Amino acid sequence: MKITGVKVFHLYPGIDESGNRRGKYWNFVFVKVYTDAGIDGVGEAFASGKAKTTEAAVYEYERWLVGKDPTEVLRNWLAYYRGSRYPLGTATKAALSAVEIALWDISGKACGLPVYKMLGGPVRDRIRVYASMAVSPDFHEVREVVERGFTAVKFGPQPDGYEAMPPGQVLAESVERVRLAREVAGPGVDILLDYHGRSFSPAEAAKFARALEDDPPLFIEEPALTEAPDSLVEVKAKTTIPIAGGERCVHRETLREILEKRAVHILQPEPCANGGIMETIRWGAMCELYHIVIAPHQSISPISLTAAAHIDACVPNFLIQECNTMDLYAPWVQDVFPEVPVIEDGYMMLPDKPGLGIEIDEDAIAEYEWEPVDRPVMIEHDGAIGLE
Repeated sequence: MKITGVKVFHLYPGIDESGNRRGKYWNFVFVKVYTDAGIDGVGEAFASGKAKTTEAAVYEYERWLVGKDPTEVLRNWLAYYRGSRYPLGTATKAALSAVEIALWDISGKACGLPVYKMLGGPVRDRIRVYASMAVSPDFHEVREVVERGFTAVKFGPQPDGYEAMPPGQVLAESVERVRLAREVAGPGVDILLDYHGRSFSPAEAAKFARALEDDPPLFIEEPALTEAPDSLVEVKAKTTIPIAGGERCVHRETLREILEKRAVHILQPEPCANGGIMETIRWGAMCELYHIVIAPHQSISPISLTAAAHIDACVPNFLIQECNTMDLYAPWVQDVFPEVPVIEDGYMMLPDKPGLGIEIDEDAIAEYEWEPVDRPVMIEHDGAIGLE
């Protein structure tokens, strides 16, 4: 079996008739790898705001891939990972990740096995997930996902318009929003908080964490940027609430620094950006040596969620999996994906089909006109460009 070609699919869900976003505000970048045996594989690249750059990187990679055996996943991975004069950047690493995921999909289909059974077999038979979403002031989104069976929810605690507020006001209103979310969710649901490292000094982050310790969240994600592990170490030392981070960590060298400094309790690798399925499993093993658990970030679509499930099945030190409910239940998803992962009682069952266990409808994708999308620039209360 030989690879015959690669194709990139861009999808922008766009705006519905009521003026609402159909999904998240960025583009989706899907990759399909084709073979002469009639078996193809799908993957996803994390490419918010860098969709065309990632596409170009995939097609550069294609020149190596054509004619190669798709089941030699590691050999093909190393050809791109080591074949550059300089270390891969974020767009090229995302391209590598998408192709690697697709190659595992092909390999599983060729062998008639789910990917996790080719990686040593599962250590668990279901994957706990949390609903990750943007929320309105009344937190009705929290109520809706709890009614769907989720037992854990994550949101950004900052109030609307926080970019223009002074830090003290942001802190007070954030604490109040967490209290309101708890009222809506009820006592049996875990609350998770994601600050994206935005505008928090370690001292401010510690104040926020201490204000929540009477009813603590499962974790606080990126109270400081993962690129600054010393700041995370400072926050971690001043609170009993577990600290998470790592979605921005796409290189092993950064991971090593995070682990050696014990900057987080929970690492959140992004398989669609850090190199793919096998690389994330390697990272899980490295974390295990430091008694750190992993809770993988989920890029965007059901492809990335399904790919993460195969990782989660095989990593002993797994905690919980992110699930972007804004997209899992969006109407466009029903058009593009013949089947999507099913969440029951807060868990995702392991895929039981060969390969990844998910497919895309190429004709349906073509119905969504692509548009360039940039992530919004954060403007602080004093007019400065904020962290994002």
